[in-house]
Amino acid sequence: MNKFTKTIVSLLVIVLILGIAFYPKVKKTFFAEKKEESKEKGKGGPGGGKGGKTTVVVMVVKSTRLDDMINSTGTILPNEEVEIRSEIAGRIIQLNIKEGDVVQKGTVLLRINDDDLQARLKKLGYNKKLAEDNEARQKVLLQREAISQREYDIAVNSVNTITADIEDLKAQILKTTLRAPFSGTVGFRYVSMGSYISPTTKIATLTNTNPAKIEFSIPAKYASQIRKGNTIEFVTENESKTFMGKVYAIDPKIDPLTRTLQIRALSPNPGGVLVPGAFAKVNLILKTKGSAILVPTEAVIPESKGSKVFIVKNGKAVSTKVELGIRGEKNVEILSGLSLGDTLITNGIIQVKPDGEVDIKEVIQ
Repeated sequence: MNKFTKTIVSLLVIVLILGIAFYPKVKKTFFAEKKEESKEKGKGGPGGGKGGKTTVVVMVVKSTRLDDMINSTGTILPNEEVEIRSEIAGRIIQLNIKEGDVVQKGTVLLRINDDDLQARLKKLGYNKKLAEDNEARQKVLLQREAISQREYDIAVNSVNTITADIEDLKAQILKTTLRAPFSGTVGFRYVSMGSYISPTTKIATLTNTNPAKIEFSIPAKYASQIRKGNTIEFVTENESKTFMGKVYAIDPKIDPLTRTLQIRALSPNPGGVLVPGAFAKVNLILKTKGSAILVPTEAVIPESKGSKVFIVKNGKAVSTKVELGIRGEKNVEILSGLSLGDTLITNGIIQVKPDGEVDIKEVIQ
């Protein structure tokens, strides 16, 4: 062995002896730093709180009414709506239409000049009187056999014809007065006093909105389950309140293009809150199942062999397997696994560990 090799071996031996001598102190210092690091991470990690608790939002499990329903969209329609038009032509001599006014059934809306019709009616009245006198004379002559039966029949026919003409003229005169066909609100007016109108002239609109109609459609597969009298719940784009209604009409056929069934329902609208033309989000209730436990869908964690949720017991998160029922847009029915009064974790589930301590930030209703 040469001198260089001996020097290397000696240095290695010295290093080994020093390592064995100082190893316990190095180990103690190293693991103490690791422990401190771990504590710091526990304090500042995601969802962590004081003492390593996970911050969560919870809800108290309670019983809720559960309905078997179909979600749809629809449109608010008026109960009745008509364009006011005249059946005859003429000049307006009286106009009682005020835009936006509420009028009752039978209210006179306008009158058309009927002077010419009244003059013709008077003329026919004179002709009828002459024809009746002539018929009376002819009757006397017929009894004396001074005239034939045919001549008397002609006199009777003249009276009847004039009477029919008078009835026709009276009907024409009635048409010169336009009355509200039902109670409602007058819309925009398109004519003025003195205007000459014809049957093609649009005068105004009259709309009745109480009750309001809701028109919507459902998929064809539910056609056999819908009945008159089914209840609907709906909200509109301009109101946050939930309204109720009853189905009163079902289209007898399915639309072959969309494969949907058209339905109409009625909803009370005494205050006029439901405006025709508004969009409506409709829930058609097919059957009421009664009470059930409903929880937010985000509170349920799917697994390979079912689903689970986390509930809080003694300040810790406890994993509980659940059986699911009907799934809605935001909630899901729990058939088993939860009891009324349980504290269910709804938010912060990702950071929760089984039997881990939790800090309740908020209790939602």
